[in-house]
This record gives sequence, structure tokens and C-alpha cells, in this order.
Amino acid sequence: MAAPSQAPIATTPTTPAPPIEEQLAALGDEVVTGRWFVEVDGAPQIAGGTSRAAKLAQDQVLAAAKAEGIALSQAKGFSATWNGLAVTASAADAGKLDALAGVRAVYAVVQVDKPVQDAAATPDIDYARTMTGADVANQELGHTGTGIKVGIIDSGIDYNHPDFGGSGAGDQTKDFPGERVKWGWDLVGDAYDSSSDDPAVNTPVADRWPDDCGGHGTHVAGIVGADGDVTGVAPDVEFGAYRVFGCDGSSSSEVIIEAMDRAWADGMDVVNMSLGASLQTWPSYPTAQAADRLVDAGVVMVISQGNSGTAGTFSGGAPSVAHNVISVGSVDNEEYMANYFTTTKGTALPYMTATGSPAPEGGSTFALRAASPITGCVAAEVAPATADGQALLIQRGGCTFHIKALNAQAAGYDAVLIYNNTTGIINMTVEGDTPITIPAISLLQADGTALAAEVAAGATSITFSEDQKRFDNPTGGYQSDFSSYGLAADLTLKPDVSAPGGSIYSTYPLEKGGHATLGGTSMAAPHVAGAAALLLEARPGLDPYEVRTLLTTTADPFVWGRAPQYGLAEPVHRQGGGLVDIPHAITTATLVQPQKISLGESAAGPVTTTISVTNTSAQAETFQLGVEHGVATWGESTDALGFYILDADVAFSADTLTVPAGQTATATVTIDEGFDAEFDGAIYGGWLTLTSETEELVIPFAGLAGDYQALTALELAVLAYLDGEGALAVAEPWQEFSLADGDVPRIALYLAYPVSGLYVDVYRANPDGSRGEKVHANYLNYATEVDLGRFEGLATIAWDGTYQGNQSGNGKLRTVADGSYVLQVRVLKALGDPSNPDHWETWDSVPLTIDRADAIDDPRDYNGPSRGRGQR
Repeated sequence: MAAPSQAPIATTPTTPAPPIEEQLAALGDEVVTGRWFVEVDGAPQIAGGTSRAAKLAQDQVLAAAKAEGIALSQAKGFSATWNGLAVTASAADAGKLDALAGVRAVYAVVQVDKPVQDAAATPDIDYARTMTGADVANQELGHTGTGIKVGIIDSGIDYNHPDFGGSGAGDQTKDFPGERVKWGWDLVGDAYDSSSDDPAVNTPVADRWPDDCGGHGTHVAGIVGADGDVTGVAPDVEFGAYRVFGCDGSSSSEVIIEAMDRAWADGMDVVNMSLGASLQTWPSYPTAQAADRLVDAGVVMVISQGNSGTAGTFSGGAPSVAHNVISVGSVDNEEYMANYFTTTKGTALPYMTATGSPAPEGGSTFALRAASPITGCVAAEVAPATADGQALLIQRGGCTFHIKALNAQAAGYDAVLIYNNTTGIINMTVEGDTPITIPAISLLQADGTALAAEVAAGATSITFSEDQKRFDNPTGGYQSDFSSYGLAADLTLKPDVSAPGGSIYSTYPLEKGGHATLGGTSMAAPHVAGAAALLLEARPGLDPYEVRTLLTTTADPFVWGRAPQYGLAEPVHRQGGGLVDIPHAITTATLVQPQKISLGESAAGPVTTTISVTNTSAQAETFQLGVEHGVATWGESTDALGFYILDADVAFSADTLTVPAGQTATATVTIDEGFDAEFDGAIYGGWLTLTSETEELVIPFAGLAGDYQALTALELAVLAYLDGEGALAVAEPWQEFSLADGDVPRIALYLAYPVSGLYVDVYRANPDGSRGEKVHANYLNYATEVDLGRFEGLATIAWDGTYQGNQSGNGKLRTVADGSYVLQVRVLKALGDPSNPDHWETWDSVPLTIDRADAIDDPRDYNGPSRGRGQR
């Protein structure tokens, strides 16, 4: 992209990228190794199919695979909400399944991480209830969720908890089914962790007791409907608990589909899923497909948007990107209780203890010194402590929190204070290879700046309190910094709405204290699930689409928290319709359609939409039609955003719309990109407003400027290898690989945008190192992956020396002879036309040489590409 002439109104704080060798060394693996979804022809039961027909279609695919010599094992069939199989196979064998009759698509089964839990502050949930109007809905309108069944797909629920009607016994075999938690199943067992290499751990062990030893699910359920020391949004709902996480670790998308099947079978009215596969933003992913079908079957699906907001745009995940669900972003709570310390001047300043460090001891006092340079990123530049009992004050930015804390610790300090370089609370972790043994705490930007000035003016000490105090949250009512941005990969506007999710106090397992504060979009989604329950109780004839429409169009767009003094609205592709307003959704007599407008790419031209307004009141209503614009995002990459004022051109067919009592009236609106082409790739939008004498309703809209397929998706690719110390490094031209003991070439690559397909092909190398002829006349390719989300970090694909033949070559896996080769990556851009050369990007590796020093293992033991965090 060319740099725009208009300067951004703000940019995201960035950390300098480390050398590529360091990036490569930091790669992880978030795919369930060797496990694949195979979608087959035919409808699932929820969409009118039958289990018999589904099994027949699945058996035919298994038979075809066997006939073609494709090795599959541990096949598990699904037919309720999604029709297909989960199978174990090598990447090479899985890649050949696409060509079989009856196969619609093949997807990797991905790990689904348990969302990050922030347990730093302790606010009262009542403040969050007030922000959404749940208190008014309960106390003034009289709606508490009576008779509504809410399923929680999570880590279980502590049904012994008195806030859920439990006895407080702490016995998983007691109180279930109980007064409030009446349905459910443990699909995995305590020890389960899909990321483990130990079959005893990564194999689910199900039982009938969906108790919670992790805590996340109990916290989520409390926000929906606890009734005790904590009062949830809908305190009289009944629960189904579907446990998909063990006490620690991750789950898998395979287990999550099974939980969705059970929730449907148990007749849940609302299902909350505070989980997802980060950056897997294609609605075609199986969990998203299953969620959409549940909505079609009458279930309100509420799903957290994701906690990857600092990664930039297109950072949501499946299943929140499903077309029919309610995807929820997070807003920070307005007040919170926090630990604090007092300075020499007697000023009380709140702090939060970082994950991965010990908490400061109440009553302890430290002499404070300020780092110079203020970021404290270079160990040699951090002045050593001169006495015991000293703490170092450092500003955020320039390197990781772990590096800052480690440098302070190594310099002899007994505590480290890190203050923000932007507005808001830092959800900080200092976890790393070297443990942090000193207290590491985070401060607000204003407090840290004032403290640095106090240190500069003279000797300063701080004393930690033994109690807590209530503090105003400076980012209360603004979007949480972790809340993920849309759009979905197919340019659908996501999220749909926002709700309080930053620093929420709720229920927790009794053995973990009974109550705790966590933060994340995980905590925002159950606010909306509770809101949906109240709405269904108040208006029992609503279908899931009407519930979503009412919650979206009655929501309140809120101010952009980075620069609130300007009164600009937070990007629509981060807040959706706005902060949910439960009383308005319950009491409005107006239904506005559509729920939102996804403009797609502006290169396709203006979009004209019909607005339909139904008035169920006893008198006519006249609405003024208008528009409010949100801040747009644009950057050199999706993870390095600038923020701009880029307003769309919006033209209505009339300035007002009068709707007679009990009738429906329509108007049209045409929306077009209204700014220069130099901003191609910007995401812009806002809200159409319909304002009467008694209410204002909104329809959010968003689009991508320019031509989606003209944007560079494959931003980086390099040939890499594993060095003698086990670290990944950049390969030299003609580097030799033995294909033994892990000595294989690896492609390291970064996708800045989602793509419709990624393919790795094998060619012979010409003498000058360029790409020569195909490796075989019957050649297909080495690797095929479809509908990939953009990456949060680098990913690697290891080549084991094999390639695939086509059907005329019997589809057999072939192995190259010793010699020199070039690997090519081909990327079909998102929504691209495979027949259009302009919609493809290619990259050729430097030449590499295969020289086998030892016999290679069976290539079919290869288990597929290794993924960087966030690739899913």
C-alpha cells in the first residue's frame, strides 16, 4: 500500500519486531496434530436430514478413501448440527480427501484455548448490570429470565455453589441435576488438554458430572444468571452445563461441536459460548456452520468476539464469525475495587499484579527509582539497584513486559512498576522462560506519569496497602483494549453488539474462593446471553433473528476511548451496534430491518439497501433518517493500525419515514466509499440512525475500501531450518537437508489477510537456482489448506520430501529422489476467483538440496504444518 497523504488521528502502540531468527524460534503449534474434519454431502439433522442418511454418506466417503489407499483412523461421525467426520490422518492423506466423491471440504481440527482470565481487580457486578440496564429490566420491568433455558459451553459450572441453588457441599455427585443447573454433560474429564502429546491427556474421558475445576464456566454462568451474593443479568434462568475444558489447557473444535449437539438435544433456548478459535475468521469453519444451524433451529447463539484486539483487524474467530449468531465485543466496567499503594505525598494509586509474578506484601515499603531510558528494555542500560528494598518504575512499550521485569530483577530491584503508555488498564503478564520472582505491578498512564515526576523531584517511597479501595475506571464505558476487531474473512460485519467484559466480578468454584474477577470478551458474551433470556421471557414469540435484531438496533454506539475528547465513535467493526440497552430492547414497539449492512468491498460499487420499519404501537411514528460515522482503521498491515476519519457517502430516498400504527413502511439508502482511493484496504462504517420523538434506533454498516483481492495477503515467506541447538533459522541457497532426525526444510510465512486457499508445490531447481519443471507429470502438490484466517504470528510448513499424485497416478504419496528443488507457495486471495491470475500470489523459495545421510522415516508419519499462535 502507498502511504496516505492524510495523517492518522492515532496509531496503535507498537513493539519493534525482533529479528526473523527470533520470530522463528518463538513459533508454537495450535493444530490438533493429525486430526481433521471431513464435511460430507447431505444435510445434518438440525437442517432436515436424518442420522441414517448422514451415516450412509459418511460410510461412502470412508469406503472411497479405503479404495484409494488413503489411510484414515479413529473416525468419529457427527450428524446433529454438522454432517461429517473427524478422522486421524497424515497431512498428505488428508489433502487427498478433497478429490473424493461426496466430500465437501476438509478442515484441520484446531485447539481452542481457554480464554485468558484476568483476576486483578474486584468490582461489583452491579455496575456492569447498570451499564446495560439489566437492573431496570429486573426491578422495574419485572423480567428475570423465568422459564428460559441457557446452555453454557465452557469449563462446566460449580453446581454446588449456593449462588446456583447448590448446597455448598463441594461434591460433584451432589446437587446435579439441581435447582438451577438441570442439564449437562462432562465431555472431556479433569485431565483433558488437547495440546498435550500424551494420549492419556489429549483423549477426552466423558462422564455425567459437568462440574468445574477451572473456573471460567462458573464465572460466565454467574454473569448470565447467578442469584445469591452475586446477581446475574437473568437470575431465574435454568442452566445446561456442557463441559469442554479440563482443569487446565485447551479443548478442540471437535469436542465443541459435540457439546453443541448436546445443547440442541436438551432444548436450550440460548447457548453461550465464551470461546473460539482466534483469527479463524471464515464462517465456513465447522463450528461456525453448526452454530448457524442452531440459530435456524430456534436457538439464540451468543458467542464472544475474541481477545485478540491488539493483533489488529480480522482478529475475531470461529464460531463468533458465523452469519446468524450474536457476536459480542467487550466494554470496560465503570468502577472497580483494587489494591493500592500510597506515595510519600500520601497519594493513593491503584495497581494490578501481573500474571506470573508474586503479589506485593501488604504493609511493605519500597524506595522508588525511575528507569532511564524510561522503557527499561536494554539490560545494560538499566542502572543497578543501590540498596535493598528498591523498586524500579518503567514505562510500557519497546519490548515485552517479561523483558522489562527480568531486567529490573537482574539489576537487583525488589519490585517493578510498569505504567501504561496509553489510556486504560494493562492486563499484564510477565510469564516467560525465566521466572519473575519479584512483585511486578501495572499502573495507569496518568498515575505512572505523575509518579515519575514525583521521583524526579526528590526521594520517593511507596507503601502497599493491606486492603482495597474503590476507584473510577478511566476507560469505563469504552471498548476494552483486548476486544477483537472485525471484519469476518468474507467481509461480514462483526461483532454485532458490545457488553461489559473488562473487570467483572462473578461466581467462581467454591474450592477457588467462590467469587473472582475476570476480564475478557468471555465476560461480555454472558451479559448478552442474559439479555436474550430476558427478552425471550418478555416477548416469547421472538425468533433468534428477531432477538439479535432488537439487541443490535436498540444498542447505543459509544465514544472511541483512545481520544474521547473528540467525541468520535469507536470503530463499528469493533463495537457493532454499540452497548446493549436491555430495557430499550424489551420495550420498543419498533422492529427495524436489516439488523446490519455488510457492504463488502467498495470496488464493487455503491450498495443500495431497503430499510423496513414495523410499528406495533397504537399510533403513527415518524423517524428522521440520518447517519453517525465511526472511526475508520487503515494501516500498512492489519496488525499495525492507524485511525482515520473516513466517512462514507450515505444517501436516503427521503429525510423522514412515517410508519402508521400496526404497519410497515420502507425507505432505501445508498452507501458508497466517500474518500480517496489511496486508502484501499481501510475498514470504514458507522450507523444509520432512525430517530423519533421517543427513541433512536440504529443499523450498523461497514465495508472495506477498494479491491479486497488487490491487497497483499502473503506478506512474508522464507525458507527456514532447525539448527544444531534446536532453534529455527533462515536457510541459505542450496542448503542441504538429510530428511532425517528433523533435518527438513521449513517454509516460514505470514498472512496479513485471510485467504481462500494456500498450496505448496514442489519443483526441480534449475542450475541458476530458479524454479524448473514440475517434480512429476502426475503431480498435484504437497499441501493444500482452504479458508485460512490471517496470522497473528509466523507459521511454518515443514516439507518431508513427499508430494501427491493425482487420480491417474493412483493418488499415491510419492517421495522425491536426492537432488535440488524449489518450493512454491500459492495463495488464492480471500473471495478470489481461481481463474483470475490477479487473484493469486506466489512465492518461490531459494533452491534447496536433498542429500539423505540416513534412511528417512515413513513419510506418512508426517502430521502436517506447524502453526504460529493466532493462525487459526
